[in-house]
Amino acid sequence: MNTINEHLSLQEFIGIIFENNKVSINDKVEARVTESFNFLKEFSENKVIYGVNTGFGPMAQYRIEDKDRNQLQYNLIRSHASGTGKPLEPVFVKAAILARLNSLSLGNSGVHPSVIHLMAELINKDITPLIFEHGGVGASGDLVQLAHLALVLIGEGEVFYKGQRRTTKEVFEIENLQPIKVAIREGLALMNGTSVMTGIGVVNVHNASKLLDWSLKCSCAINELVQAYDDHFSSELNQTKRHKGQQEIALRMRNHLENSSLIRKREDHLYSGDNNESIFKEKVQEYYSLRCVPQILGPILETIENTASILEDEFNSANDNPIIDVKNQHVYHGGNFHGDYISLEMDKLKIVITKLTMLAERQLNYLLNSKINEILPPFVNLGTLGFNFGMQGVQFTATSTTAENQMLSNPMYIHSIPNNNDNQDIVSMGTNAAVITSKVIENAFEVLSIELITIVQAIDYLNQKDKISSTTRKIYNDVRAIIPVFDQDQVMYPFVQKVKDYLINK
Repeated sequence: MNTINEHLSLQEFIGIIFENNKVSINDKVEARVTESFNFLKEFSENKVIYGVNTGFGPMAQYRIEDKDRNQLQYNLIRSHASGTGKPLEPVFVKAAILARLNSLSLGNSGVHPSVIHLMAELINKDITPLIFEHGGVGASGDLVQLAHLALVLIGEGEVFYKGQRRTTKEVFEIENLQPIKVAIREGLALMNGTSVMTGIGVVNVHNASKLLDWSLKCSCAINELVQAYDDHFSSELNQTKRHKGQQEIALRMRNHLENSSLIRKREDHLYSGDNNESIFKEKVQEYYSLRCVPQILGPILETIENTASILEDEFNSANDNPIIDVKNQHVYHGGNFHGDYISLEMDKLKIVITKLTMLAERQLNYLLNSKINEILPPFVNLGTLGFNFGMQGVQFTATSTTAENQMLSNPMYIHSIPNNNDNQDIVSMGTNAAVITSKVIENAFEVLSIELITIVQAIDYLNQKDKISSTTRKIYNDVRAIIPVFDQDQVMYPFVQKVKDYLINK
């Protein structure tokens, strides 16, 4: 059980989303939220406060009569539940709920405690509101997507429940849940935040970390296949470059390869003094996709870590408007809902994952091109050349998918379009950035799955399974349990999907 308290760590967040850890609201949070609610209720009686007794956006110049204030919130929620496109994956929605719950729990939003309690119930009972990919511009928060969450909290809209899309009303009846009743500004407080882009971002960074680990493992395995020299991932070489990410990747490579009998030392071969030929039989250096792994994956590692830190700061922040400050007995108007921090991080994340995908595609091409590697048959074809095709077909898939990632890596952060009668004259497009990044990540898993199948085929062709490192051998065994060694052509898409699932879920 994870208790919402002062600070929710990224690992606790991930545990709730991916390990189904439950959420609880402790007494301190309950008191903090109640105090904020009571203060705003009293403070707003004779003052003009945006979204409490005014219209929204460019309509803020219009006063709302006291008798209409609650209805105003319902109007806001219903009118903005206008998303389109594909429904977001349940894991993204669950993450968005948690991010919003944690932000509202800080006591800077003036919501009734019933709001955070019902959100916790949605998480714990695995009820995910229907939220669509399209709709948010990422300034004034994820207004449209969060309106769909708010719609469910008032007992309307639709949810996914036990694998089915059902009305909120019937699911609430099954689970004996009561909708919230708007008291002051619950609609605006729920909608005016960055929680959807942040929730998707947390899932993205979690999966990006997995991709980095798999890319490193594939890179190590290919270095084993070609019996590479160990100096390019040595401590001595990589410490001469002052980047922590590069040094960490090199360290991980050394740990992965420590008991491989295939990796060679340069002093035993090219430094032995026995090489007198005019054209060297031994390859002097490996191709960049094998030799420059620390320099390529190092900045990817650092980017992932930085993105994770920014996301943790964001879901532990108050990111709606206005901000309720009980301590100073004041309400501050500003722009904490603006999603530029997340938008920029998502763009950086998709760029580095695309580079990771490009590395995998080049390594795959190295294995498939017999003229380059000089040790494997064309397309790692274990059958009859000309009659069988080996991995030729799936290379097309890997190449096209990599190209799609390259196109998708154009930034959203700089694609602001003014809207809302120019009230929102510069926006973040953070939700779009997060959604597109999730697609880039999914594509990367597909390319790596093709690369990994090719690696294990190559290991069998070279009869190296008893020489590779224990870490590579474990991966080899896992993949071979999914797709046995083959020399005859077969339908590949089911195996690619199964290996992709293995990479994602391992």
